[in-house]
Amino acid sequence: MYTKHFVNPCPDWATALLNGFSQVLLLRSPACGLCCLLAILLTAPGLVGGALLGALAGLMTAQARGYDRADRQAGLYSYNGVLIGILISAVLPWSVIQPPLIIAAAGLSSIITHQWRKRGGKLLVAYTAPFVLLGWAVLLVGSPAPSGPVEAGPLYGLARGVGQIFLLDQPLAGLLIILGLFIAHPYAALWAVIGSAIGGGVALLTEQQEAAWLGLYGFNAALAALAFSRQGEKPLATLTAIAVAVTLQSLWKLLPTAPLTAPFVMACWLMHGGSSVRRSAQTASP
Repeated sequence: MYTKHFVNPCPDWATALLNGFSQVLLLRSPACGLCCLLAILLTAPGLVGGALLGALAGLMTAQARGYDRADRQAGLYSYNGVLIGILISAVLPWSVIQPPLIIAAAGLSSIITHQWRKRGGKLLVAYTAPFVLLGWAVLLVGSPAPSGPVEAGPLYGLARGVGQIFLLDQPLAGLLIILGLFIAHPYAALWAVIGSAIGGGVALLTEQQEAAWLGLYGFNAALAALAFSRQGEKPLATLTAIAVAVTLQSLWKLLPTAPLTAPFVMACWLMHGGSSVRRSAQTASP
């Protein structure tokens, strides 16, 4: 009787939140999102509260502002909140202002994402740009804890290269995320692993062994691989995106700020910009 007068604007919160975790990987899959959430819970339990709070704050902001329900349900307004919640939890010591800060930053990421999609999304996809911009602001007042001794080995580095997408440096985290990727999109998952391997290989060739074993050269390459392989692009395009992301990652050490996922975002923008220029040139040619 009451269904005629009450319509839940977000009928499945669990699905929406899990999709927010999977959208960090550019995929919509609650099962993949669950694997990502488990990766955080099992390997960095101190970060899971921030991740969930960030996802929820992004979703609730989108709901309160009346953003498209299908987009909310797909997790498009939550994934930047997931990342900013993890980052704030990782670099700032616990205090009573940490939860409100996560809520405010994640809510702002939702607003930025919406405005980006509304005004320029057809030209340049936002990807994780809202997280990068807000993350740089966070890093002005905090810094990540130094990493302890890590197990050296190609497989460890490869797994960490995927795990570092969520700022996780345990191989188990990477394996769980890879599992989620294979559940959601096996072809894209394979390319994510290839991207992480290429990034780690470049780090080794440039004598940056610690960065290779920590996966610090793998996660942007893995994200670039996901961005193109999931769209069915030709392998050459995906390999080119990986190469651009790794090159930008290598150059970033000349800058005073951490790259976060900026090399991935910029690599995708450069690739899409190049495609647009080529299409325009072909259209203009007689």
